[in-house]
Amino acid sequence: MKHYLGDGMLLITAIVWGSGFVVTDIALQYLTPYQVMAGRFVLATLLLTLTFGYKFKAFTKSVWWKGTILGTFLFLAFVLQTVGLQHTTPSKNAFLTAVNVVIVPIIAYLLYKRKIDRFEMVGSVITIVGIGLLSLQSSMTLNFGDVLSLACAVAFAFDIFYTNLFIKEEDPISVTIVQFITASLLSVVVVLIKGDIPTSLESEGIYSILYLAVFSTTIAYLFQNKAHKYTTASKATIILSTESFFGMLFSVLFLHEVLTARMVTGAVLIMVAILIAELKPSFLKKQSVKKTYEK
Repeated sequence: MKHYLGDGMLLITAIVWGSGFVVTDIALQYLTPYQVMAGRFVLATLLLTLTFGYKFKAFTKSVWWKGTILGTFLFLAFVLQTVGLQHTTPSKNAFLTAVNVVIVPIIAYLLYKRKIDRFEMVGSVITIVGIGLLSLQSSMTLNFGDVLSLACAVAFAFDIFYTNLFIKEEDPISVTIVQFITASLLSVVVVLIKGDIPTSLESEGIYSILYLAVFSTTIAYLFQNKAHKYTTASKATIILSTESFFGMLFSVLFLHEVLTARMVTGAVLIMVAILIAELKPSFLKKQSVKKTYEK
């Protein structure tokens, strides 16, 4: 049951992140990318602190340094994604960022010699093809923004991998609080350095930041970090990659983007990838148990 609970929490996270594409698009009409980053992380940190402040007394050195590492990876991923978006198209940025679905199992193998699950790897590759069909509408040539987007994918991959590793050993809420504190401090420093302190705020911008802080940051990351206790890093990455599908769905519903056959094909491929990663290993396991019993 915990296995299904973890997968369900990851799916909810992906849905919320998919809606975040629409809300972020609205927020960027009133605020700079760095202001959006700082606003969502600072508010999310305040929400977690007010709700779970009692946990501070139990923080260990391990929680502090693990949360700091995750917060740094999270900050770097958002910065690289934001700056990369200024030099490339949104579709290519989304696709190249999603390459983290293939990078996660490679990190696990190179750093910890963990065996790569062939079904999760096949699912990862199919997911990349699906996301490409969803996102790529223009040239496949690489420019500076594309390189930054690829670097963003690496940062997100490390964030997901080490979240999966650290959460197995620590309290998810405690680690998430430190992660947000770190991302908040780094975001505020960048805003101050760039002189991006807002002099006025439109109500639409404020509502957008509130949504991103409460749902796309606080609730989504709590769910994601908690779910990592019950699943593998590779499977988590595949499920989270469905944010591209939900992002497309919400864009069609609320931003009135045109739905094409190519986009539908990409969405179907992503769903197939999840089924391969989720169902095939358990099927083989049952077969193995059956054969052992027959012997």
